[in-house]
Amino acid sequence: MFEEYNTNQGQSTYPAWQEQTTQPQPVHYPVYPLQQAAEYHITGSELTQGSAAQVSTCTELAIPTPKKQKMPTWKKKLVAIAAGAMLFSLLMGAGGGFLAGTLLDSRSSASVSQSGSVQYQSVIRTAQVGNVSAELSTADIAALAADAVVEITTGTSGRMGQYVTEGAGSGVIITEGGYIVTNNHVVEGANQIHVRTKSGESYTAKLIGTDKENDLAVLKIEATGLTTAVFGDSSSLKVGEKAVAIGNPLGELGGTVTEGIVSALDRDIVIDGESMKLLQTSAAINPGNSGGGLFNSAGELIGIVNAKSSGTGIEGLGFAIPANLVKDIAPQLIENGYVKGRVELGAELVEINDIQTAMMYRVQQLGVYVLRTTTQSSDLKSGDRIISANGKEILQNSDINSILSTLSVGDNIKLVVSRDNQVIELNISLPEKTN
Repeated sequence: MFEEYNTNQGQSTYPAWQEQTTQPQPVHYPVYPLQQAAEYHITGSELTQGSAAQVSTCTELAIPTPKKQKMPTWKKKLVAIAAGAMLFSLLMGAGGGFLAGTLLDSRSSASVSQSGSVQYQSVIRTAQVGNVSAELSTADIAALAADAVVEITTGTSGRMGQYVTEGAGSGVIITEGGYIVTNNHVVEGANQIHVRTKSGESYTAKLIGTDKENDLAVLKIEATGLTTAVFGDSSSLKVGEKAVAIGNPLGELGGTVTEGIVSALDRDIVIDGESMKLLQTSAAINPGNSGGGLFNSAGELIGIVNAKSSGTGIEGLGFAIPANLVKDIAPQLIENGYVKGRVELGAELVEINDIQTAMMYRVQQLGVYVLRTTTQSSDLKSGDRIISANGKEILQNSDINSILSTLSVGDNIKLVVSRDNQVIELNISLPEKTN
């Protein structure tokens, strides 16, 4: 039902931001015109109402200047003390404000090595239209965010060292020093990754880390002073809010901007056996948009585009990984290359759910099979069909993955498998998943 945009095949090679808020943007408040006050002027001995133009032509009156009276000495001292107190208060207030601002800045920002820092949610940006402040237009959002979105092409080295392009997608720059977040399926199986910025510069990218479970990956290019995306708060989104997608559809139309709305929140979508909670958007999503950015009406990143619904006549069903999840996962990929604390079964599984696939693998029953083991200590064997795990029937990959997500490193999982026409029980200790 749902498809990802990448033609790559094969296995990935899995090879690590802290926060820094942008300077608050000015907030514009409505300015309402005051009613023109009535103006008066003196004609002869009468006070009459007139216009401003009439006032400018009035004869200036000769008013005698009163004689100045000397102020008593005690009053002079009192005035001097009051003035001194006011000056001291002003100086202390200014100094306190500067100190508070400095402390807040230092508390809300921290560097990620020497490669820049991630910019988190900023003050809501508004455009000034006449005397009323308004949300940014699509053109304004594109102007703010487009430079942070890059084109990605992947490939492998063919015969005689020839580069063979296998897939294309998009990515979002998250640090000035060259860290880029994209989808795992965009770069999976590729041994060469190339990035092209909106300004036209091309770079060879290094794969830093991947998270197949959430379809995320982090790349690194050797560059400085890059324009970065500003992260918004995806948990505060409401259905119906404006959403703008920027990416590289068809792998050759980099910088394409499409607009729509946030159609739904927390959609449970299963892709390649992984169950995900995604944002749904009506913004047009096409092959090549994977890994690109979904932005809100303030130009802030609210999601990483990763899938759309496929089928004849189906339009306006695109999905994105929420930005808050990206903010949690990406720093771990930058630091470790993987998400710490997750467990693995020690085997690569394949889901056989139709007769054609069963014939291809030469098996007689549908279900979840062990394709190959990934750890030497695994008690599983290639060809095992998993019947149940911890007492729950296993019919698809997402069933076993949902159970593994509740377990910790070192926990045991009880499996019932079919092997060589026999049903056997296995008790497997779960190691940490390190890609």
